[in-house]
Amino acid sequence: MINESLVTALSAQSAAATSKPRLPVNGSAEEIRKAAEDFEAVFLSQMLESMFEGVPTDGLFGGGYGEDVFRPMMLQEYGKILSKTGGIGIADAVSRELLSLQETSK
Repeated sequence: MINESLVTALSAQSAAATSKPRLPVNGSAEEIRKAAEDFEAVFLSQMLESMFEGVPTDGLFGGGYGEDVFRPMMLQEYGKILSKTGGIGIADAVSRELLSLQETSK
């Protein structure tokens, strides 16, 4: 189970590092789930980026300017796919927290 305060801390850190997805506090359940999945996708993309830094590139078909341009896009798409197919549980925790905030604000 993911600690809710950890999710909050990671949310602040990730939002400062990248373009932050909007988290609708007064949205429908579908909007909140979409925003939570977007947040998890950004987090996973950042995690994958640090994982791929140490991966050497093939000199014949990899590396160079093209890889510098396209690797971040590839990792962003990997993050989106991972998030949509279940992710690592961050979207669930964020959705739960946003729904809880929405209930207490009424």
